[in-house]
Amino acid sequence: MAAAASQRFAEVTNAPAAPFVAADVGGTHARVGLVRQSSPGSSAVTVERYDKFVCADFPNLGVLLRQFLQSMGDVHVQRVAIACAGVAVGDSLVNANLPWSVSLAEIRHEIGVNEVYLVNDFEAVACATHYLRASECVLLPGDAEHAAQGPTLIVGPGTGLGAAVRIPGNRHPLVLATEAGQASLAPGNELEIEILRILMRHSAHVSNETALSGPGLVQIYTALCSLRGVPAVLRAPASITEAALGAHDALAIETLNLFCAWLGSVVGDLALSCGARGGVHLAGGILPHIRQFLLHSNFSARFLAKGVMRPVLERIPVSLIDHGQLGVVGAACWLLDSRHGET
Repeated sequence: MAAAASQRFAEVTNAPAAPFVAADVGGTHARVGLVRQSSPGSSAVTVERYDKFVCADFPNLGVLLRQFLQSMGDVHVQRVAIACAGVAVGDSLVNANLPWSVSLAEIRHEIGVNEVYLVNDFEAVACATHYLRASECVLLPGDAEHAAQGPTLIVGPGTGLGAAVRIPGNRHPLVLATEAGQASLAPGNELEIEILRILMRHSAHVSNETALSGPGLVQIYTALCSLRGVPAVLRAPASITEAALGAHDALAIETLNLFCAWLGSVVGDLALSCGARGGVHLAGGILPHIRQFLLHSNFSARFLAKGVMRPVLERIPVSLIDHGQLGVVGAACWLLDSRHGET
C-alpha cells in the first residue's frame, strides 16, 4: 500500500532536483530513503533508494544516517528530514521510546550536513496519507457511505502510540501533530479497571501508550497473568501475537482481544475529540501483522460504543493502512511543503 503510494510520486522529469534524505525513525526500526522532488514547486517525490535499519544496532541516530549516506557512494545531499516520535524542544527531541537521545547539532556534526530537520512521525505519515487511494486501505466493518469532508485522524500503535490529524486546506492539507499517546488511559469495563489498577502500581500516570503499544501488549499480558494467578511465560510483543494468531495460548488470545477492543475505545475518543468526519486511518507497526484478528475483534464495537454519539461515529469510515514507506514519503513531503523545502 505505502509502496504504491510512493510509486505515484515517481514523476520523471528532464531536470530532476537535487536528492535529499528522508527518514522515519521509530523505537525499533529506522526507515531511510534517498528521495528526489519530481518537479519544481511540487511536493511529489521519487524514492530512489530505501533501507531499513534496527535502531539497537547503532550507538546513535547520527551513526545510522552516516552509514546510509556512505552506502550511496558519490551521491551527496544537502538536506535531511527526520520523522521521529516525540516533540522537538530547541535542538533536542523529547521522546521516551527511542534507544538513544536525539540532538540535531550532533547529527549535523556526525553526517556533515547542515540542513537537518525534525518532524513528528505521525505528522509525516499524515502528510503521506493525503495521497492514498481507497483501494490501498482495508476498510473495517462500518458504513463509509456517509463519509464527509473534514479532518482525518491517523493513529496507530508501534513502540508507542502515535496520532495526528489532517485537515483539508486550499493548497496543502494542514497536519496537526499530537501527543494523544501520552493522554491518560480510560478503562471501559471491570476487567480494564483491574488492569489499570495493576499498571498504576508502577506509575501514577498511565498513558494510552502504556497499554496500546508493543510494550503495552506485554503489560496487558503480564497483568492478565497476575489476575489469573499464572506465570507470565511470554516476554515479547511478537511472542504474544504469534501465540494468539496461532491459537497456542489462551491468555495470549485474551490479551490480543483486549488490546484490540481497548484500542477501539481510545480511537473512538480521539475521533470525537478532533471531529474526524473525513475518516480514521489506522497505521503503526503492529496492526498490519494482526489484520484478520483486528477485523474480527471488538475494535469496531468499542469504537462505536460512545452513547448518544454512536450515530456520528457510524458515519466515520475506519481503514487499516500499511505504514511501510509512508513515514519516509511523508517526511519528504513535509520538507517540500514547509519553508525548509524552498529552493
